[in-house]
Amino acid sequence: MMTKSHPIHVYDERTVASAVLEATVVTRQAGFSPIAVQQVATVTSELARNIIKYAGRGQVKLEPIEKDGRLGILVVASDRGPGIEDIDQAMAEHYSSGGTLGLGLSGAKRMMDDFVVTSQPGEGTRVEALKWR
Repeated sequence: MMTKSHPIHVYDERTVASAVLEATVVTRQAGFSPIAVQQVATVTSELARNIIKYAGRGQVKLEPIEKDGRLGILVVASDRGPGIEDIDQAMAEHYSSGGTLGLGLSGAKRMMDDFVVTSQPGEGTRVEALKWR
């Protein structure tokens, strides 16, 4: 069983790169396929960049999950930013509050096996994205 990783404090591009590297290493060491490793790294990158863009700072943590003999990696991204007013709208294809293509959260959800966003306006956002091996 893998050990839990420490939270990676995200506040600039360098720390986003550290989070992506950690996701790549942890997922690869857990024996995930190269495609799954890339998916977890991509989702970690998206979530970490959203932290910077919308909250300024936050943290990403990668946690091993074992259930019924299956191994998974849980990516938890959290911040104390402005929060998301309408999660359903934010998860919709092509919706963007930041002038982008609007594929970030919906695309990240498609790459993972489980994806939960919780947010309180004015208090922050937490995303839990799980990939099973």
